[in-house]
Amino acid sequence: MLTHPAFDPVAISLGPLQVHWYGLMYLAGFAFVFLLGKRLAKQGKVPFSADQVDDLVFYAAMGVVIGGRLGYVLFYDFARFLDNPLWAIQVWKGGMAFHGGLIGVIVGLSLFAHKHHYPKGAILDFAALAAPVGLFFGRIGNFIGQELWGRASDLPWAMVFPRDPLLLARHPSQLYEAFAEGLVLFFVIYVFSRQPRPFWAAGGIFLLGYGSARFCIEFVREPDSHIGFDLFDWISRGQILSTPMIIAGVALLVWSYKTQPNLPQWQAQQAALQTRQTSSKKKHGKANKKQGKKT
Repeated sequence: MLTHPAFDPVAISLGPLQVHWYGLMYLAGFAFVFLLGKRLAKQGKVPFSADQVDDLVFYAAMGVVIGGRLGYVLFYDFARFLDNPLWAIQVWKGGMAFHGGLIGVIVGLSLFAHKHHYPKGAILDFAALAAPVGLFFGRIGNFIGQELWGRASDLPWAMVFPRDPLLLARHPSQLYEAFAEGLVLFFVIYVFSRQPRPFWAAGGIFLLGYGSARFCIEFVREPDSHIGFDLFDWISRGQILSTPMIIAGVALLVWSYKTQPNLPQWQAQQAALQTRQTSSKKKHGKANKKQGKKT
């Protein structure tokens, strides 16, 4: 049996200003997205330019924060919101949900793609590659803050969390998730993305991979105390929310391979379209000149 190191959740304290480890983990995740976006843009492996990465990270960050908070309110504690609507904006009291953050990122990056006239599938495929690293940092933040621990266990690596009122030896499920949803999923999508693949396919792999990993780990993760199990005394809220992700991931993979182009094909299509438009403008210009001479 192990004992949690009981880290101080406050990483930096400057008078009244306190910076928590969980906030730093968010910052580390966004920094990774920024650096990865810059690198892939310079290599020509994404449609956006290196100068547009700042804008992309802004849209993604807004999606994570707004979607994550609204997701927690709607999916996990709606009754509390009805009792005190102002609680929804009191983010410093905690409460973020991955599934809401996912929806927020999809909406945010879709707006980014629409603004810059890029295919949504290509932008969201980039997000699928970057997201697991953000998840890794987020779960490490959960572990440092002693939240979202696992169920009681007698395994040798079971851990006692000092903040647990029962002081039971539990699965360190935050570390399981950091490994499976973070490191393993990133490696799988990274290897997959190195091969030619259609738009949306990496997104499908992410949905399938995350949904499957989360569904399985929920069997050793302690359900939220105010919710418990939703179905059959063993199906948790996280499993219910992850099941549509698994189905959507499979459907997205099948659909993408049947209907969607890959990045080189899209770039060739855009180049051909630009050539046709340029040629058309030249023809119209010549026609206008001839018409001007006649008059």
